[in-house]
Amino acid sequence: MNIVICDDNTNDVNILKELIAQYDSKKGINAKVFSYGSSDDFLKDIDTVDADIIFLDINMDGIDGLSLAKKIRLKNEDVPIVLVTAFINYALDGYKVRATRFLVKDDLDKTFCECMDDICDQIQKRKKEMLFSCVEGEVRIKLSEIIFVETTGHKSIIHLETNDYHLYESMDEMEKRLKMFGFIRVHQSFLVNASHIRSINNYILTLDTGYEIKIPKARYKKVREERSLFLGKSL
Repeated sequence: MNIVICDDNTNDVNILKELIAQYDSKKGINAKVFSYGSSDDFLKDIDTVDADIIFLDINMDGIDGLSLAKKIRLKNEDVPIVLVTAFINYALDGYKVRATRFLVKDDLDKTFCECMDDICDQIQKRKKEMLFSCVEGEVRIKLSEIIFVETTGHKSIIHLETNDYHLYESMDEMEKRLKMFGFIRVHQSFLVNASHIRSINNYILTLDTGYEIKIPKARYKKVREERSLFLGKSL
C-alpha cells in the first residue's frame, strides 16, 4: 500500500510515519511511505506515485492542502484524501474536494487507527468482485465499476461505464446483494452506486457520468440520509 504524506512540518511527518509503521505491524498492510515537505514537491511526482492513501496538511506555506487536494482530484477522483489540521474548521471546504477524513493533529493517537480501518475497508470493498448470472453468460463484475442498476420489464440491467449486462433478477434481490457495498435504492426501479453520485439537488440525483435520476418525494430524505451515511463511512 502506497501512502503519501505532504506536510511542511518535519515533526508532524515523523509522527504520521510512526503511526503508519505501528498500524502496519499490527495489520500487515505492507505500507510504503512517500513524504513531501511541500505541495510543489508532491506535484512533481503526482503522475508517478500511485498513491492508495494521501495525508495532506491543510496549513502549508505556498500551495495549501485544500488547493493541493483540488489538483489531486483532477488527476484521481477516487484516492482517499485525509486532511490533517490543527483546527477542525474546514468541513465545508473539505467536502468540496471530497476529503475522506479530517484528523486533528493533537488527537492523532486516538483517531488514526479508526481512520485507517475505515479506509482499508473501503479499499477492499472497491476491489470486491461478484458473480452474476446474466443473459450474456456468467460474468464476474468488480462492484466499483457498477454505476447503477435499473429494472425494465422482467429484467434488471447492470450499467457499467463501457457496457451493460442483463439478468433475470428482481430489484429487491439486487438490493439485498449490493446494499452493504454502498448501493442506494433511489427509486423503485433504480439502485445506485453511492460512490458514483455527483450531487443530489431538487429531487434530482446526478451521477458522475452526467446521467440524472428523479427521486420520488417519498424517498428523497432517506436517499440523502443514506448518501450522507455513506460519505461518513468512506471518509
